[in-house]
Amino acid sequence: MKLLHQKPAKPRLGPHGRPQGKAQQQQALQLDLFADGFASDAIASTPPVEAPPANSQPGLQPRLQPKPQALAPEEPTALAPGKRRLRFGEHVLDYTLLRSKRRSIGFLISDDGLRVTAPKWVTLGDIEIAIREKKRWIFTKLSEYRDRSTRRMQPQMQWRDGETLPYMGRSITLRIHATQKAGIHFDDTSDQLIVCLPADAGEQQLKDRVLGWLQLEAKRVFAERLPIYAQKLGVTYQSFALSSATTQWGSCTSEGKIRLNWRLMHFALPLIDYVIAHELSHLREMNHSPRFWATVQSIFPEFETARKTLRDSAQETLPVF
Repeated sequence: MKLLHQKPAKPRLGPHGRPQGKAQQQQALQLDLFADGFASDAIASTPPVEAPPANSQPGLQPRLQPKPQALAPEEPTALAPGKRRLRFGEHVLDYTLLRSKRRSIGFLISDDGLRVTAPKWVTLGDIEIAIREKKRWIFTKLSEYRDRSTRRMQPQMQWRDGETLPYMGRSITLRIHATQKAGIHFDDTSDQLIVCLPADAGEQQLKDRVLGWLQLEAKRVFAERLPIYAQKLGVTYQSFALSSATTQWGSCTSEGKIRLNWRLMHFALPLIDYVIAHELSHLREMNHSPRFWATVQSIFPEFETARKTLRDSAQETLPVF
């Protein structure tokens, strides 16, 4: 039997607006993972940019965008065959340009980097303007794709006796006992998870049993911690459920429905508490304004440390299943 070892992704908080009117009943604010966390390896693409008319005048200026943060300055290397290069201050962006009969300019991120597809009649200047207008999206997706590629190179956890698994901030060891009576038990003193399975059980049975146990543990821990922080905040949530989302640690609707990612069980309790405090605080402030963060701080003073730890350690903690 084999057991998995997986590395997590950096989580991040996404911007959210305050709900209005009827939409408020449906709005949910969520604590996001960094997009490269458990995301699939699907190719990233963005909605096409409308190409300028064939008789458009040259000299159009790109809209100003905040300076991208995704790529660090680096010395440009020689261009690969078929590539073009565009400079953004200290940064360089290499891309492949394909001409087609399409009517708009499209962008696609893949193993080969950025590919731009444009109509045959669109000038190179207009193409570069479109790239600059989409540069934040492009740099972000290139960074996410690079991190996903790194994760693909990491070994998966092997489901077998003696392998380790992160649980509540510590490493526990899987121990398989061959018996016809199925069962699973965590020995807190030895940090061993004892799994009873028939002698002929396969890796998938072990994996299913362990993941089922982790999810039951998540229900237990979340059910214990949510009332503690709800009472501190003086709010009432309607319900909570487990989430298996690949991009979110948690979410909260204006109706008080909370979802928490069961994979938080790989982290220490303070990080779990931070996510819980974060989601409950949305019952006071359905946004990520300064008032919201002050609300989080009122019930979880060390939230900044927890947030940074969760963001920085996720990729090194989460096992690859």
